[in-house]
Amino acid sequence: MLGTKGRQLRGSVTVTAEGPLAAYNRLMQEGEIRPDEDQARVVNRLQRLYDELIDYPEIAGHGSGLSIKNWRLAQLFQKSRKTKVPEGVYLVGGVGRGKSMLMDLFYEVAPLKSKKRVHFHEFMLDVHARMKVWRGLSGRERAALGGRASEDNPIPPVARQIAAEATLLCFDELQVTDIADAMVLGRLFKELLERGVIIVSTSNRQPDDLYKDGLNRQLFLPFIAMIKNTFDVMTLDGPTDYRYDRLKGVDTYYTPVNQETTDKLSAAFFRLTDRDVENRDKVPSAELTVQGRTLFVPKSARGVAVFSFKRLCANPLGSADYLAIARAYHTVIMVAIPQLTKDKRNEAKRFVTFIDALYEHGVKFLCSAEARAEDLYPEGDGSFEFERTVSRLIEMQSEDYLTRGHGKLDTDD
Repeated sequence: MLGTKGRQLRGSVTVTAEGPLAAYNRLMQEGEIRPDEDQARVVNRLQRLYDELIDYPEIAGHGSGLSIKNWRLAQLFQKSRKTKVPEGVYLVGGVGRGKSMLMDLFYEVAPLKSKKRVHFHEFMLDVHARMKVWRGLSGRERAALGGRASEDNPIPPVARQIAAEATLLCFDELQVTDIADAMVLGRLFKELLERGVIIVSTSNRQPDDLYKDGLNRQLFLPFIAMIKNTFDVMTLDGPTDYRYDRLKGVDTYYTPVNQETTDKLSAAFFRLTDRDVENRDKVPSAELTVQGRTLFVPKSARGVAVFSFKRLCANPLGSADYLAIARAYHTVIMVAIPQLTKDKRNEAKRFVTFIDALYEHGVKFLCSAEARAEDLYPEGDGSFEFERTVSRLIEMQSEDYLTRGHGKLDTDD
């Protein structure tokens, strides 16, 4: 059930037995990254974790879903584990410092078959879905799955299931804004760690700032203490915002829609991802799971996604789809936004919802459009409300917005 939004690095970097330090040095030699003392310190720590995982026992041939074989194998394995669990890493720092890049580098070469790389929000959606399934099972069904018939608390069995699927969990953008997540996390992580799961996570927030000012936050404090006591909290906050550095000097709103503006967007995509859209074999696609449905992402690399306006706004998509995109990608490129006329009010409404989702999560937005933002939807049902979208489109081109972190606004916590 867990998603694996693994991001491949450039084709020249392949999974080897050399570990993250060798892969990082190769990227530097090839000119893809610059020397960075903060990053080097983190890579050395990830190399140590890599070394600890070389002989670390894992469950081979893992699967997914509520499988009797999975559950019983997991229980036997976890009872027999005597190896000390390596300390996980909580990588925290400002936007664009390379946290996700370094975690992905580690994930790609990690010497385990049983591993998952997933956006933290998607992981928690999956956890809640599993808990709901467990609560709906009869006592006989729970027993058949290796649990206890009277086990009403779904967290231990869900943790057993996750541990059976992934010995290594890599989370991108751990942040907590939802009370349902806050009430589950401490107990879930405790269960996962006791079962030998190793966790590596990135976050824009120091542990003490997680779920700040959240409802019933005192109940969340044990989780913060767990992070500080059982994870190696490493700060990656060098002087360079590499993400903004790549965007600097690049226009974000191109008009009209023609070959010239299409070429400029292609060049921007290459600058942000090091992938040439002319070589389609090196530009992977991706899929997002939204409420049990699959949302296709035509181009996806290094946290950047490319869509056409038609794909996202002419089709019957909704806020859940747009929120999934906003959470999964720090930058979105939209191609060929038409001038919206009265008969395209549905497309205009979807575009408003889409931009709202991106704006709320600080997603950088590049696009080609037939008209200036002010002229996109001059009249028609909802054109007055569209003025807020125009304002946001203009703000999203500003330096203040482009240097903002990826994630929900603090005021939403």
